[in-house]
Amino acid sequence: MHALLNGACNSLRYQKTRTQIDRSRKSGAGQLARWACIAMRVKIIGSAAGGGFPQWNCNYRLSRAARAGVPGLRSRTQSSVAVSADGTGWVLFNASPDIRQQIAQTPELQPAADAPLRSTPIRAVMLTNADVDHVAGLLSLRERQPFAIYATAQVLATLEANSIFNVLDPAIVPRRLLAPMEETAICGADGHPTGVVVGSFPVPGKVALYLEQGRDPGADFSSDTGDTIGVRISKADGRGAIFYVPGCARIDAALRARLADAACLLFDGTVYTDDEMITAGVGPKTGARMGHIAMSGEAGSIASLADVKIARRIFIHINNTNPVLDENSAEHAAIKAAGWEVAFDGMEMEF
Repeated sequence: MHALLNGACNSLRYQKTRTQIDRSRKSGAGQLARWACIAMRVKIIGSAAGGGFPQWNCNYRLSRAARAGVPGLRSRTQSSVAVSADGTGWVLFNASPDIRQQIAQTPELQPAADAPLRSTPIRAVMLTNADVDHVAGLLSLRERQPFAIYATAQVLATLEANSIFNVLDPAIVPRRLLAPMEETAICGADGHPTGVVVGSFPVPGKVALYLEQGRDPGADFSSDTGDTIGVRISKADGRGAIFYVPGCARIDAALRARLADAACLLFDGTVYTDDEMITAGVGPKTGARMGHIAMSGEAGSIASLADVKIARRIFIHINNTNPVLDENSAEHAAIKAAGWEVAFDGMEMEF
């Protein structure tokens, strides 16, 4: 792991000079010693699926109740997680369209009082797929502010193909390949390590909605080759590993094995039942068609992971039709009885 930290930011993958690499190697031991004394902080800054909760145009009973202020229904912004290894610099996992609001609600992500006139503690943004609710927030992070973007080849190609993302000048905001099935030491735009290490792996999912060819709700746009990934997040010393999998269409043996002994799992909680959006009358697609496994049922995530040793289980990326959003519902009680929690904006953990 130490070699990973000291050697990861090479000139090809991380666009560093030879001098910067040597400096990182010399300072690596001291950085590890400092990081070892600090717990890794994880803040859930957005816990809803695309559209947030309540969604702007949704008049389903849950959204109506949330707008009316019914107890037990919290408003939620779109899915994003912030992680810090040193308590100062932060790595965002997905940049939701609500990013400005999320920063405003999270003092740790705001410029420090004694910082320069243009500054941010956000050192990098890592993308788990190219969905609108995960990449659109990048556009709000313009203004020629340096940070790094990490993503798979498929997601980087999507950004490259859409010229609007050029508002983030690659000379200022470098785009870096997140190699599949490898661990990567996340560095800021200047190549300085953040202390956060990410291991990425493909999970069953689908291509982003706007990349689908045609609008047939029954068509198959599934993918398990990197269009959607999960990540293992830890400190550079290897401690505090958590898994973040906000989108997943099914759970196979490989994923079960990977998640075994996890300290914490933040997992796709989009829908409670596969036909939820259909029965709610808000859309024609099943959860599986959208690339999301249901919580309940014999093939659902609760049952599929029931015998996997995971210290803490938390559903994230909750759709506005999911009854677990109502903390007084039978469904919410059922997932709690099964050992799961429901993420909410502002939830914080240390590892």
